[in-house]
Amino acid sequence: EYRIEILHFKKYVKDITNIQARRDRQLVSKRLLLNDDEDQPGVTMDTNSGEQVRQIGPEREGHLKALSKALRDPSAQLTFIKQENSMHLLVGLLTGSDATCRLQAVRCLHELSHSPHTNVAPAFLPATPYLLTYLSGQSTKFTELCLYTLGNLCPDSDVVKEKLLAQGIIPALANCIENQRHNLAVVEAVGFTLSQLLQAKDAAEKIIPMVLASSLPSHLISVLTPDPKFGLAPAIECAWCLHYISCSMKDNRVLLAHGALLQCSSLLVSLGGAVAEGNKEEGMELLICPLLRCVGNLLSSCPVKDLNTQVADIRIVVALCALLQAYLQAQPALARESAWVLNNLTAHSSAFCSALLTLNLVPGLIQLLPFSQGINTMILRVLANVAHKKKELCVQLAHHGLLSALCATLKMADQEMVTLSMDVLSVLVVSGPQVAEEFVRQGGLSLLEAIQYNSEGEIRQRATRLLEHHPLSSSTYCSVKTSVLCQSLCYVISQLL
Repeated sequence: EYRIEILHFKKYVKDITNIQARRDRQLVSKRLLLNDDEDQPGVTMDTNSGEQVRQIGPEREGHLKALSKALRDPSAQLTFIKQENSMHLLVGLLTGSDATCRLQAVRCLHELSHSPHTNVAPAFLPATPYLLTYLSGQSTKFTELCLYTLGNLCPDSDVVKEKLLAQGIIPALANCIENQRHNLAVVEAVGFTLSQLLQAKDAAEKIIPMVLASSLPSHLISVLTPDPKFGLAPAIECAWCLHYISCSMKDNRVLLAHGALLQCSSLLVSLGGAVAEGNKEEGMELLICPLLRCVGNLLSSCPVKDLNTQVADIRIVVALCALLQAYLQAQPALARESAWVLNNLTAHSSAFCSALLTLNLVPGLIQLLPFSQGINTMILRVLANVAHKKKELCVQLAHHGLLSALCATLKMADQEMVTLSMDVLSVLVVSGPQVAEEFVRQGGLSLLEAIQYNSEGEIRQRATRLLEHHPLSSSTYCSVKTSVLCQSLCYVISQLL
């Protein structure tokens, strides 16, 4: 008997997109904001001495600029933090009255935070309270630098991460995004920093409960309406944050209460429509991927009775099929996740199962059964969900050519595909004698007999059960054979006459 399953995806060891370095190793990475005058030739500076930086006046600003560029050299970073009072010097400038020097000091700290050396992060402990304090009330550039600096530090040191949590980084981020919700550059930076925190190994126990208890979820969800002028970046960052939360928690009722499923599915409908029309904006898949994972995992927490209100737009099935087709060749893993969401959507909803048929989406799904990389198995699960709902849906599936497709999948070397094919077949053949007769007419009975003879273990047992306990009996087989023989005889007689 086919068992309907809602599948829950956990955090990925390696992300599927493989587009940027940031998308590797669970997206933990670092960001470096460039200066506006980055193309101008810089000067070099000896990082062994802080005397030049201590100077008063315009010269100090110039030396700080030179220091920030010098600190891009990994060896210079190590040299700098080993100098006595070097970090306390930067902290002093960071907290001073000179706004220009404050900006240049945080620029130096930002360059240091981008270091590949993990032993640099603990040197920031004197600076972290001020970086958090300055998340409110400063210029956009200053706030961005503070946020990206904090985000860069999170993956490198558990000590720094624990210190930041104790110093209130979660409420600080919540206040920052609330006060700067119209400043999309800052919103993007908040999303990045939070996503770095949410990828910690102990995030589910220590960090996510704090996030869910704050105002962050509602703000993250509200950002899932991309601004056509600014671009997709803020929505991408916030969608990944929601993904990390939803995939780490078994109970996502808090996100559901905030409307996360409704908002994510609505945005997927819009993106799927755009993709279907040939509009693939650069980076769009980086937004589609976390949205798919959010929807798929949130569906696993959504009560069946609330499904129609949480996913209000029936066009979600059209969008998912469009994404599946669009990314089938270029990014098959993304196509597989589209099929996974379709499985979770149809697992307990007759409305979405019927929609696949009424919107004529089933033929396109059947055509994808020859594809591998897990796409065909997920599609077969979707078709099994449809068949399991109502007998009349089974007849429609057979009418769309599913029986002949199953005859092909039963011949595959992939044992999972063969097993799933027999599961679907077991549902189809009991829906009515005409379906069973059509399967036999297409040579399905001999296929099952071959599987029973040549296979071992569970597959062999399934084939035996189908042959013995379903309407694929010898009487059905004989009636079909008789019908075919009569047709042949009639043809021969007509030719003789």
